[in-house]
Amino acid sequence: MKITGTELHLLAVFNSVVRNSGISAAQVELGLSQPTISNHITALEERLGVKLCQRGRRGFLLTEKGRIVHEMSQSLLATMAKHESKLAELRGSLVGGIKIAVVDCLVSDPDFRLPEAIKVFVDAAPAVRIELTVERPQDILSGILDGSFDVGIGGFDNLVSGLDYETIYHEPHGLFCGRGHVLFDQPNDSLTSCDYTGYAWAHRRYWSRRRQRGWQLSEKDAFVQEIEAQMALVLSGAFLGLLPEHAARAHVETGKLRRLPFSGPNLDVPMSLVTRNSPRPATIELFRKEMLALYPGD
Repeated sequence: MKITGTELHLLAVFNSVVRNSGISAAQVELGLSQPTISNHITALEERLGVKLCQRGRRGFLLTEKGRIVHEMSQSLLATMAKHESKLAELRGSLVGGIKIAVVDCLVSDPDFRLPEAIKVFVDAAPAVRIELTVERPQDILSGILDGSFDVGIGGFDNLVSGLDYETIYHEPHGLFCGRGHVLFDQPNDSLTSCDYTGYAWAHRRYWSRRRQRGWQLSEKDAFVQEIEAQMALVLSGAFLGLLPEHAARAHVETGKLRRLPFSGPNLDVPMSLVTRNSPRPATIELFRKEMLALYPGD
């Protein structure tokens, strides 16, 4: 079929519905009523000649053909956005959008300078639309590769090729336990040579083996995908965990967490600014330079 502006609009609506996991949740983003959105999807199904999704009382569910169309629409819309930005650059103006993805639990870090970079960037390019999301490290890297994101910020142990990694600062970590843990009230001098292997740990699943403890993992250990989840497990008093010092600080001050004497390897996590290893559009390059300028000593 020939793709016209009408098809692009319908694909954009469909993409928004899939991204928001349903018509109701997509209303605010699209600024359209539920019946209008439903009619747009029906029109797209009629033009394509395939059933894209099931929608009704049982919720929203993609069909297999709908999943394929969604993947194609993401690629098509990303390509269109990229070319729109390039055309705007030819006219000497910075427009379009920039999609930034960061790992969770960063806003309490005093070394996290993204808010400052955004302010400088918005002043320099007020017409550029910023999309900021919190994602898992592996999803950020794959998203930059496939064009879902333009810039990523976080700690990335499992690197992938095709991307540029620029270390901007290091995030110090420490070993913590929560109130109620058997180690919480023990004096430091009895813990300086403590073997922590006999206790259950909460690990981040995306960390590479070199950043996990040097000894064999226990069946009692728990694995999570987000720092917030890891923090909750440590706060329970049932697990030990390597946590960012800035994230744990408030809980230490209120007596809910205790930092244990521990000097294992790899406690500082390099935080990187990640972009594609290819010529960058002017918008992305401007943001990159503004971000790096905030870390002149790194």
